[in-house]
Amino acid sequence: MLGSLTSYSPSVDSKTENPDELIATGVLASLQNFIRKCIVAVLSYGPMPKHIAFIMDGNRRYAKFRSIQEGSGHRVGFSALIASLLYCYEMGVKYITVYAFSIDNFKRDPTEVKSLMELMEEKINELLENRNVINKVNCKINFWGNLDMLNEPVRVAAEKLMASTAENTGLVFSVCMPYNSTSEIVNAVNKVCAERRDILQREDAVSVANNGVHSDISVADLDRHMYSAGCPDPDIVIRTSGETRLSNFLLWQTTFSHLQNPDPLWPEFSFKHLVWAILQYQRVHPYIEQSRNLAKKQL
Repeated sequence: MLGSLTSYSPSVDSKTENPDELIATGVLASLQNFIRKCIVAVLSYGPMPKHIAFIMDGNRRYAKFRSIQEGSGHRVGFSALIASLLYCYEMGVKYITVYAFSIDNFKRDPTEVKSLMELMEEKINELLENRNVINKVNCKINFWGNLDMLNEPVRVAAEKLMASTAENTGLVFSVCMPYNSTSEIVNAVNKVCAERRDILQREDAVSVANNGVHSDISVADLDRHMYSAGCPDPDIVIRTSGETRLSNFLLWQTTFSHLQNPDPLWPEFSFKHLVWAILQYQRVHPYIEQSRNLAKKQL
């Protein structure tokens, strides 16, 4: 009941609806918006997450269970993603990160990988051409991962989308593709090492000593070179479909994240599931903050 009363509804074509149906639809939409705002207002009395990360699991199973074409599950999943972005924006969540495509996914059947790449290119281009959602939330979009592994059309489209939203100051939406945490950490280490080599090449040994440049690599050095530099660590990590694995996702950033594994498949994830996730986070928030503060004292 909650999901039906609070979900985003598709626009109505006035040419195909009679006046009574249009009035009823308008009243229902207004009721949905009112109920959603009331729920968000109640939630806001508790601690709200700044950053939510999603592992969007279950698109293929969704298609299989409903005996529909496999790629259709990912298309429905994209719709669920857009709805979740809008819900998070209404709730005041500033940062959203999603695990869209793992580097390990390249090991799947080549036909499936090709289909996913085509879908990614299509959806990125849709966002470039129809900027309603981006403009509504003033969204800045990042792509985290090794973009050189993508085929050229997808990579070029991703780079265009990042460049076109770089100055936006609203919701920060980060898409991890093609990504895994191991690759991110290795990339950060390589960048720190390259940075140190450049310094050593520019300065002689005495100058290096005077400037306090050391061979040791610190946590702060790696933080600066992570894809996520500038974003706070996730407060909540949600993996749909009931799976409890992180699958090499944001391992560096999730030490104090609240991990949740709701049963719905990703295309089924809705407003009510997001509300429940935040309520669970608020329940454990004091313990998370205590653990985080204790860790800072031990540094």
